[in-house]
Amino acid sequence: MKEGDKVKELLSDGLATLIRQGRRWQKWLVLALFVLLAITLGFRLWVSSYASSVPRSGSDHESIVVYIPPDFGFASIKKTLIDNHVIDDDIRFGLLARRMGVIGKLQAGEYCFAPDLSNQAIIEKLAKGEVYYRPLTIPEGFNIFQIGDLLAAGFGYDRSDFLRQVRDEKFIKSLGLDVPSLEGYLFPDTYFVTRGQMLNEIISMMVHRFNDVYAEISNQANLSSLSALPIHSPHEVVILASIVEKETALPEERPLIAAVFLSRLKCKMKLQADPTVIYGIDDFNGNITRKDLIAPSPYNTYAKTGLPAGPIANPGKESLVAVLHPADVDYLYFVAKNDGSHYFSTNLRDHNKAVIRFQKLRRFPAKESALEKKQ
Repeated sequence: MKEGDKVKELLSDGLATLIRQGRRWQKWLVLALFVLLAITLGFRLWVSSYASSVPRSGSDHESIVVYIPPDFGFASIKKTLIDNHVIDDDIRFGLLARRMGVIGKLQAGEYCFAPDLSNQAIIEKLAKGEVYYRPLTIPEGFNIFQIGDLLAAGFGYDRSDFLRQVRDEKFIKSLGLDVPSLEGYLFPDTYFVTRGQMLNEIISMMVHRFNDVYAEISNQANLSSLSALPIHSPHEVVILASIVEKETALPEERPLIAAVFLSRLKCKMKLQADPTVIYGIDDFNGNITRKDLIAPSPYNTYAKTGLPAGPIANPGKESLVAVLHPADVDYLYFVAKNDGSHYFSTNLRDHNKAVIRFQKLRRFPAKESALEKKQ
């Protein structure tokens, strides 16, 4: 055989061998790819089944509220959810969050997890920051101290921090007010607050609500009638409205109470309103003494003529309206009838009779003596 033919034969045999070996490797490659695909699909099914599963499926648990602090990373968030029985201890929670692209994007705050939420829905809730808002109801007539107690008990805020902020001059001015305290301007209403929300945001909501309500009722007031009132600024309206708010809980009586106090202001009579005295007493024990009535205080309307130094509570809309639209009456006195209502009188003699009738024994005989001298 010629040399060239031998070379051709060798090349032919080598090519055939390579083709045979290539087919063998091709089979292994196909098999490997198939196995890899099977593993990938199995992994995805494994994670997908976890994503759609409900960790508390079949349980009769109610919704669970959980707080995630701002400094928590993913591992701490997962542990918190496990400890509060929101999710099971499963590695797939992290794998699912990574697949969703949110593993580093879960947000702090307070969350309410319903029992029918899937694992994916739980992660989406955290990623979107769908925090839980609790209702915060400020009753009419609550003062700043009571509101501070509400925020401390229901939301974990520091009461002293709240009181500091509502008296902070710079913060108050940022809200468009020129007053020493936000007492009177924290409008009684229901607000929705989430744990961890900044205190100044919550306070601002209340003040903005007050501004909206006051603008509405002042626009409806008759300006000519307002000029005849013995009060000369919106702040004085708020002060008197706060006293009206504390004197009666009956809406129909508020215009009457307002009329009494406005008439006294016109006559330069002392208002002699118990709630103002109480506001000026530190650690009030529930009983007003004769000593309290004569003690000098910027809030003691038995000892000073005119309005107290500032609002004594946060009045609602009806009390503000009552001051701007008082009843057209000439009453100067009222006494509690012990059923939540009051008896109104135009003169001291009739008032004294009403006191005997409704109060039996007058707690403070000297209460009206100054008024009697004034007549």
